[in-house]
Amino acid sequence: MRSLGLCCLMLHVIVVCSTELTFELPDNDKQCFYEELQNGVKFDLDFQVIAGGNYDVDCFVTDPVNNVLYQERKKQYDSFSHTTTMKGTYKVCFSNEFSTFSHKTIYLDFRSGEERPLLPDMNRDTALTQMESACLSIHEILKVVSDSQTWYRLREAHDRIRAEDLHERVSYWSIGETIILFTVSIGQVLILRSFFSDKKGSVAANT
Repeated sequence: MRSLGLCCLMLHVIVVCSTELTFELPDNDKQCFYEELQNGVKFDLDFQVIAGGNYDVDCFVTDPVNNVLYQERKKQYDSFSHTTTMKGTYKVCFSNEFSTFSHKTIYLDFRSGEERPLLPDMNRDTALTQMESACLSIHEILKVVSDSQTWYRLREAHDRIRAEDLHERVSYWSIGETIILFTVSIGQVLILRSFFSDKKGSVAANT
């Protein structure tokens, strides 16, 4: 059983070339990422704004001759797939130039290439042994688990940042209300004192 698990772990690492990262995009700024790809290679792009402003960002993808393959404005999240038609450097850019004061935190997942067979000389007509079938099943389950973990991490980060922002706003609002309450209380005391001072002055004048 241990050898089966080790076999499946070794096979699991032979997957599509993938890059996952989370980065901050300041206001009035743009950041680009570059990837050298061969002709006929399929790549997939997923992104999501985790925090900042209205949770939106501009995104565009260009080929080696600067033809725009994908362009969306003020998107919170999106996916894009494309098969290259030429060899060269492909560019993925995120722009926050429309925002004047809020920076964004963005998650990016870039995958390129086709997944290679887990087993040598494996195709649709290949008869698999029980161990090989188990390895394939575990591999598919691990991919689902990995995608689910990524989704839950993004959801947790998004909710945590939103909760921290809400907590900060509530704290500032509470401090402001406390200051206003003390100011109003002191003002009322001073006004009442002025009423009694005027009455004492008028009584002394009459006598």
